[in-house]
Amino acid sequence: MAVPKRKTSRMKRGFRRSADALKQPTYVEDKDSGELRRPHHIDLKTGMYRGRQILTSKDDA
Repeated sequence: MAVPKRKTSRMKRGFRRSADALKQPTYVEDKDSGELRRPHHIDLKTGMYRGRQILTSKDDA
């Protein structure tokens, strides 16, 4: 049976537990298409970002 040689410090314990505070990613409804997307990200389906065409849409390609 494995036994730790040293006591885990508060700092190392905190590093390990920091992932417990992570939240699920949030999504917002797109105003134009009505689909869910991440905030501050390009809508990959339409290629729009903040009302401007950034990428060519998948439908056109």
